[in-house]
Amino acid sequence: MADKYILRVTAGPGYDLDCQTEVPVNQAKPTKITSALADIELNVRIQNYAGLPRNSPSTSPYFSEEPHATNKDQYSISFRFTPKKPANASSSVDGISAEDLQFGNDFDHPIRDRLPPGFNTALNIVKWWIDPGLDGDAYADVPHLYGPALSSFNTIHVGSGVHDEEKGGLWFEEGGDEAGLEAREKIGAPATSKERMKWALRKDSKENWLFEYGKTYGLDFFNAYLDFANLALRLPGYQLAIMKYWDGQGLREGEPKRSHTLRYVLRNKTTGDVYLVVLFEIHLKDDVNEDGTLKTTARGVKTGALPPPAKDDHEPHDEAKALEEARKKMGPAAHEAEETNADDVD
Repeated sequence: MADKYILRVTAGPGYDLDCQTEVPVNQAKPTKITSALADIELNVRIQNYAGLPRNSPSTSPYFSEEPHATNKDQYSISFRFTPKKPANASSSVDGISAEDLQFGNDFDHPIRDRLPPGFNTALNIVKWWIDPGLDGDAYADVPHLYGPALSSFNTIHVGSGVHDEEKGGLWFEEGGDEAGLEAREKIGAPATSKERMKWALRKDSKENWLFEYGKTYGLDFFNAYLDFANLALRLPGYQLAIMKYWDGQGLREGEPKRSHTLRYVLRNKTTGDVYLVVLFEIHLKDDVNEDGTLKTTARGVKTGALPPPAKDDHEPHDEAKALEEARKKMGPAAHEAEETNADDVD
C-alpha cells in the first residue's frame, strides 16, 4: 500500500496545523520559524527522497560528508535554535535548563492497541544502545517518548555554526564558537559528541547546562535507523515495515485514513512550552494536486471509532535473539558497559 502514499514534511512553532509551513527537503536554504519563544532556522534532509514538494532533490551533499557517509544516515533534523525569554519569566531566569529541554515524539491519540510486534524490544534497543536518556509512555492516552535534548541530539554546537551549500546547508560541528567552547569547558562538557551524550545523562550535567536566552545553538539529530524512503525501521536486531504502524493507526485496506503523521517536538518539560514541531506526513497521492499542493480532503478524518487493530501475519518475535544480534553489532549496552546511577537519568 505504500505506493499509494507520498511523504511531506512541515514545521512550525507549535501543534496548530495552520501554523505549519512546508519544508523544502534536501534544499540548502533553511526554513525560518519565528515565535514569541524562539527563532529557528531548519534544514531537513532525507536520503532517497521522493516526496513533496515535487521535484525535490533525492539527496543532499550532507549525506556524503562524515560521519554521515560511514554511518549511512537516512535523515537529519538540523536547526539553529535561539530561545527567547518569555514575557512571564522571572527576571532571575536566564535560559532553559537542560533538565527541561526535551526532544522526541508524541501523539494526540492512543497507540497502545496498534503497536507493532516486538515494540518493547525495539524500545529497549533504542534506550540501551542509541539514546539511553529516552523516556515516556507509549501506552498512555496521549503517548510520548522524549529524551533530554542535551543527550538526544547527535551534535550540539554552542554558536551559530556555518551555512555551507557544499555540505547541504546548515552544518554544525560538535563544540562551539570561541565563547561557546569556553562555556562548555567551564562546566566540564566533553569535546566529542559520543562523550557529551554520555556525560549528559548525569543529573549534575543537566543542572549545570543552560540554553541561554538570546544565544544561538546548532542542533542536529540524525540516524541510519529510520528509512523514510522505504517506510522501514532498521535497528540492529530488529527490522519492521512501518507503513502498517506509522502513527498507531496504520495504512489500512478498504477505506484508508487520508493522512498519517509522525511528529518530532522540541519542548520544555516544566512549562509545557513548545519551540518546534516537525511533521513527517504521508498523504494519499490522490489527495495531492499536480502542483504539489494538498487538496482540501487531504487531512480528512473518518468519523466514528477507529477500526479494530489489524490482524497482521508476522513471524513470532524472538526478543532474546534480537537483543543478542544488537549486542553483537553494537557491543555492550550502556547499562552493561558501565552501571549508571538511576538518579542520573531522567
